[in-house]
Amino acid sequence: MHKTLRRIAACALLALAHLPQMAQAAFPEKPIRLVIGFPAGGPLDQHARLLSDKLQAVLGQPIVIDYKSGAGGTVGAQEVMKAPADGYTLMLANTGVMVINPALYGKLPYATLRDFTPIARTAMQPLALLVTPKLPVRTLQEFTAYAKERPGQLNYGSAGNGGISHLVPEMFKNAAGLFMVHIPYRGSAPAFTDLMAGQVQFMAESIPQAASYHKQGKVRALAVTSRERNPALPDVPTVIESGLKGFEVVGFYGFLAPAGLPADITARLSDAFGQVMNNPELRSRMVAQGADPAFLGSADFARFLAAEMPRWAQAVKASGARLD
Repeated sequence: MHKTLRRIAACALLALAHLPQMAQAAFPEKPIRLVIGFPAGGPLDQHARLLSDKLQAVLGQPIVIDYKSGAGGTVGAQEVMKAPADGYTLMLANTGVMVINPALYGKLPYATLRDFTPIARTAMQPLALLVTPKLPVRTLQEFTAYAKERPGQLNYGSAGNGGISHLVPEMFKNAAGLFMVHIPYRGSAPAFTDLMAGQVQFMAESIPQAASYHKQGKVRALAVTSRERNPALPDVPTVIESGLKGFEVVGFYGFLAPAGLPADITARLSDAFGQVMNNPELRSRMVAQGADPAFLGSADFARFLAAEMPRWAQAVKASGARLD
């Protein structure tokens, strides 16, 4: 009898000792909320939808996309920063949110490396320089000449103050010696609407969205900002080919969680993204859209961000852009 009781007690103690591992194995037990700091229909939304189905299959739980747009992605970042660090709230962010905003805004409510846990980088993202088809220009050289003859008369749209779609035209303006007026929107979808209608004449946008509209003839892509031509826009030259030496600007996408995320949950999520990014069908779809599949796990992504912060701070300073 006593032996039996001792055996039961020993089994109970063993079970208690394994509770942390059992809890670890159970994650996730409910749907995961994915916050995007921009409206539906933009390039981040396209990227999220491309990955979410396969991520759901790996994690065994639904991924619910939650749009919290405003202030160049800052509203969404604050939402995630304040969420519990339990793995059930993630943020899909772009270069602007992660590394440009900290250099651009005098008073930013978050610090990327302090307030978030990097989970995975998923893509490198060149941009395309676009014009409305209403303009009588077919090349970047023609646009530059057209704009120089009309200082202050042309507008460029962006997805909001502080994003890469704001900074890249500023960098282009400075490099080409142009004066254009910035019109910020709440996300790239409304900016595209006005670009197509000719309300704004110029825009820089990530290639997945740009290529789709260019192929439909709704906008005209003049150049891409990568060093090499992009498979999604093979006939469109680079900015460097178009005469601006050394002009290379490539953004990136990544997933982050609130700071303090437990190491086991960080590893589970990072590994899940690694599995998703190894899927050949997904990779080919990303390439077709114009993104470069470029997975980095949590630790490598953290190191990448630490290296990118000063590089973009220098780009912001050189552009003269500043927001408060």
